[in-house]
Formats: sequence, structure tokens, C-alpha cells
Amino acid sequence: MGCAVAVARRLAALAAGAPRAETTADAADAVRPLIAAHRRVFPGADAGLLRRAYAVADHWHSGQVRKSGAPYITHPLAVAILLADIGMDTTTLVAALLHDTVEDTGLTIGQVKAEFGAEVAVLVDGVTKLDGSKWGDHAEGETFRKMILAASIDLRVLVIKLADRVHNMRTLGHHPKREKRERIARASMELLVPFAQRLGLYDYQRELEDLAFATLSPEAHGRVSALARQTEAARNAALGELITGMRAQLAAAGVRAQVEARARHLYSIHLSLPGEGGWSASAAGTDAASAPLRPTDAARVVVVVDGSESDCYIALGVLHGRWHPVDDRFRDYISLPKYNMYRSLHTAVLVGGEPVGVLIRTQAMDAVATYGVAARIREAGGRDGKVSADVARQADLDWLDRLLAWQPLAAPGEFLDGLRADLSHSGMVVFTPDGTPVKLPAGSTAVDFAYAVSPATAGSAVGVLVNGMRKPMENSLSHGQVVDLITGPYADPPDSWLAAAHSGHARAHLKAAIARRKGEEAAALGRAAVAKAMAAQRGRDGRELRDLEDDGTAFSAARRLGFTDLDALYEAVGLDSLSASDFLANLGTPAPQP
Repeated sequence: MGCAVAVARRLAALAAGAPRAETTADAADAVRPLIAAHRRVFPGADAGLLRRAYAVADHWHSGQVRKSGAPYITHPLAVAILLADIGMDTTTLVAALLHDTVEDTGLTIGQVKAEFGAEVAVLVDGVTKLDGSKWGDHAEGETFRKMILAASIDLRVLVIKLADRVHNMRTLGHHPKREKRERIARASMELLVPFAQRLGLYDYQRELEDLAFATLSPEAHGRVSALARQTEAARNAALGELITGMRAQLAAAGVRAQVEARARHLYSIHLSLPGEGGWSASAAGTDAASAPLRPTDAARVVVVVDGSESDCYIALGVLHGRWHPVDDRFRDYISLPKYNMYRSLHTAVLVGGEPVGVLIRTQAMDAVATYGVAARIREAGGRDGKVSADVARQADLDWLDRLLAWQPLAAPGEFLDGLRADLSHSGMVVFTPDGTPVKLPAGSTAVDFAYAVSPATAGSAVGVLVNGMRKPMENSLSHGQVVDLITGPYADPPDSWLAAAHSGHARAHLKAAIARRKGEEAAALGRAAVAKAMAAQRGRDGRELRDLEDDGTAFSAARRLGFTDLDALYEAVGLDSLSASDFLANLGTPAPQP
């Protein structure tokens, strides 16, 4: 009874009117799976806080339904359970339960903060969309900008957004309009999948890719699914024998490890088939129907070593000593981690003449490979699931730092395009001559490298040495290369660099530099036009343009015309959006006769 009274009082403080009579009883039943999932990871977690957050969300979403006809509260509850399953902390789950209240109900951020604290308020505000009626066509881009800025304070904002999109994609079939379903699926592929990848949330990435694949290319999805089913028995037989042999070889060498097959998801298989080029409906074609799928193509063998990094290399040597490796399939992501903290050894061995992918990692690496940034939170949460925003932010995420660096330069209409460009490629790492790693999007050029190293001095680059060989700035780079900029006197970057730049970081700086240079050129032309017009009337009043600039007359006229300074006014004249005669008229000086 005491709990029911407390909940009712909380709700009364937040709403005009009392909560529904059945709220407390319903909450006890509905929130039970969430509490159970959370306590599997954090046995001492505060279940009362989750019940209270659910009751508040249920009250404010009362009467709202989803496209499926289900009560709206089922969505935030499902999102919270998704987050509990990957081991997110109590604060994140509370924010997930409340994540749509500010956007879709009368609850305010101030009320959320007063009731649940500042951290929850930051998370809820971070995932709340901007008002489309105020932002118009820029609403989506500016919402993502706002979310990224919030993620710089607390990465859990992005994790909640991803779980939110996973559940929305699961229920996307209930949306009546095909065009809307495809738009949401395409946006998921372009923006949310790369975020999941960069945060190391591979379970979310795989599910989003498969769900979007099914929406955008349903026929290809069905064919790939059929191929995977048809080869399942042969795959299990081939890999079962291989795994038994690997376990025996590792045990004989004194390496303790778990060895198991892990299936690839359908979209990944789709991309590996000959002729398949991506998720768009036009790319699906009919190739997947006739493309061969070898039994071993649909799964990989994962070796999780019970030991240190050095044991991974020992295990690699043991396996290569017994099974012939495929030369071009080895990647060392332990000594050189991916941009999203992922670490493993990748190799492939021949079994019956067919290559089988093998991943070797420690238990800690496997946790990161499974949960990404959530692995850090799981570890920090102890028994009670309490994690501070400082812990949630502590991650080596250069890609996020780059986004934060260039986003102020991007105009509202350009930010989303820049974000897509930055997220559209997987990452690679190149090195400076002193061995410093520089993380870049795949496909980057020396232009991207120059801006990643130092935007302030990038303009002084005149060329580049790649592994000791001179190359132009437009040269594409590859993973692992040593890159050294050749510099000269600083100069504004040429327009050709913009076409060569891939990263949003470089493109934002280049667009700003080009716009600045063109503005300066237009201002010079405009000032010359005004000076010429002044010269034509000099006989009448004897004044020159410099006199008007020195005594403030010209500046006052510029402000009256709505310009912040004289440079902006001269630029307008140079671009023919203001005539010299109109400027002179505002000086109180008669314009020259034509």
C-alpha cells in the first residue's frame, strides 16, 4: 500500500489529476520482465526506480496507441528491455521508459529533471526530436546534431536512440504507407547502422541491417534466407568437424579456449554474394537466386581464449600450423584496433579446399565485440547498475570527436549530408612518420588526412609522401600506410580538394574556406564598385570612400541596410544583391548619374 501511495503522489505532482486506478497494479505486472532482465546483470539494481519511471510514462502516454493498435507504453517498455538485455545501467533504463514523454506528451524536461535527476533529463532531452513545424526541412538534420552534442556529454544518448530504432524497425510492418516504411528503413541504413557499428553494438547493427534489407529488398531477402536454410545442414556438419579438431589442437598446445560457430546475418551474406551491391531494391536483382552459397560462407568460427593477448597469437600459430591459412585474409585488430574499440585476430583457413573465417580474441575482447560501449558500462555498474555520465563518456571514439569538431561549421541544410558522408564508410588507420595512428573513413585521401592532423595548417600542404613515394593531395589512402605531408607557405585550399575529400570533417572545413575566399573576392569587387561610384561624384562633394570608412559614415549606412559590417555590405555589392547607388543613397550622398 505504501508503494501505491508514493507512486500516486509522484504522479499527482506531475499531472493535473490523479493517475488511473489500475496504474500501480498494471505497472507491477508490466515492468516485471524489465526488472528481471536488469537484475540478471545487476542483482542489486533499484527496482523501485524502474517501477516509478514506468508508472510516470504509463500515465503520460495514457490513451495513446501505436500503429499496431497496441498501447503506446509498450514501445518505451520494449526499448528499456532491449537495453537491459545488453547490460545498460539503471539510469539508461529510466530514460528509455521516459524517452518519448517530452516529445509526445505534456511532460516537460524540467519536470523530468525534478523527478528523476539531471542525468536522466540529459538523456531524455538528447533523444527528443526537434519540432518540425519550427525547423521545417532541417528538423531531421538538426535533431541529429542535437543528439550528437548530447552524446558528447553522455554516450548513452546514442545507445537509447539505437534501441528505439531497433524496436521501431521490428514493428515497421504496421505502418500503412510503403513510402514511409522505406524512408525509415533507408535512414536506418544510412545513419543508425553506422552509429551502431561505431559504438560496437553489433547485435543492434545486424538486426537493423536485416530488418532494413527485408523492407527495401524483400525479394532478395527471401532468396538469401532460402539459401542460408538450404546450406544449414552441410554447414553444421563441416564446421562441427572443424571445431572439434580446433578444440583438440588448442588443448594439446595448452591453450584454454572456447571454440564455436557463429552465424552471419542475412544482409552480410547478401553483400558477399557475387553481383550483390547493397541494400537498395535496384541492387538486389536476381543474382542472389543463382549465386552459389558455400556452406561455410554463412558462419565463422570464433575462438575465445581464456588468457591474455599473447595467448591469442599462440592460438593463431597453433591453428595455422594445422590448417593452411588464406594469405590475404589475415588482419591484426589486436595491435591495431578498429575505430570502435573492436579487437580480434582475423584469419581464414582452408577446409576441404574452402576458406573458413576464424576470429581469435580474449574474453574481454569478446565482450566488447558483442556489447561495444555497453561492455564498459556493464563492467562499471558493479552490482547495483549505477554508472556516472563520466564513465559512459570515457571511450576512445575519434569519429565522435571529429563530428564534434566540424559540426559547428556546417549550415543547417548541410549537416545531414556531411554526417552521411562521415558515417558511410568503415574506418581505416594510417600513420604519421613518427608512428602516430590517424583514424579516417575508408576511401579517404591525403586531403582528409591533412585536415584530420591539423585543420589550421592543412592549407600549407602541397603534396604527400605515402610509404616514401610522392603523391598528389587527391591520392586515395589505404589502411596501414605511412603518410607524411609535404608543406609550403600557407595558402587557401583549391576547390579541387573538395571533390577529393570524403570525410565530413574535411568537407566542412573546405566548404568554409572556399566560402570565405569567395566572400573576400566578392567584397573586393564590391568595394571597388563603390569606390568607382564615389569617384564619379567626387567633383560635387570632394569625399572619397576611405574618408567615409574612417569617420564611421559608411559603417552606419551598412548597419541601416541590415549588414553586420562593411565587409558583408561590400560582398553583397560584389554579388549584385545590393547596388552601389543604393548604398550611396543611404549615405545621404546623391548617386552619380549614369
